[in-house]
Amino acid sequence: MVREFEVLKSSRLKTGSTIVRPVQNLPGHVSLSDPALSVMTDLRKISVVVARSNASMDSANAKMIRYGVRMLLVLDGNDQVAGLLTASDVLGEKPMRYLQNMGGTHADILVRDIMTTQRELEILKIEDVQSAEVGQIVATLKKSGRQHALVAADGADGKQTVCGIFSITQIARQLGAEVQGFQLAHTLAEIDAVISRGN
Repeated sequence: MVREFEVLKSSRLKTGSTIVRPVQNLPGHVSLSDPALSVMTDLRKISVVVARSNASMDSANAKMIRYGVRMLLVLDGNDQVAGLLTASDVLGEKPMRYLQNMGGTHADILVRDIMTTQRELEILKIEDVQSAEVGQIVATLKKSGRQHALVAADGADGKQTVCGIFSITQIARQLGAEVQGFQLAHTLAEIDAVISRGN
């Protein structure tokens, strides 16, 4: 005999509904000698916020604000990494320099006009990250003068896949630093203060 199941009550989806997005569960506190993976945003577990290279700079900035991130991976029409766009790119001197050279208005600036292109991006290899400590990532970001570092894995076909991201701001928070702004020098000073306190 086939069992009859009770039907669940359904209703209409309300206007203005959104969707759940995955949130990476970060450990509350780390030390400089903890594994680097404990401060990496693992793209195998959490979706990264992306922009298209032909999107407007203003729409990309609005996306960063909406998702509470300071960096977008930029994809081309084939879903391949075209570059990286940070809040510093949008809020810094790049837009003004572009307008001085090309003319137009702020609304005319596209992501591709101010992003760091794929050719300029440096990556850390996942094999190196897996055996690294948090302090090594801090030192690497400090030396590069960047807020973020991408982590990539080499595939059997020789192609690379971006599989992780480090953010100096996220690392500072996990180290227990009071992060007020998003300027690299200020964040590194906060990290140094935590280190000198013996954390």
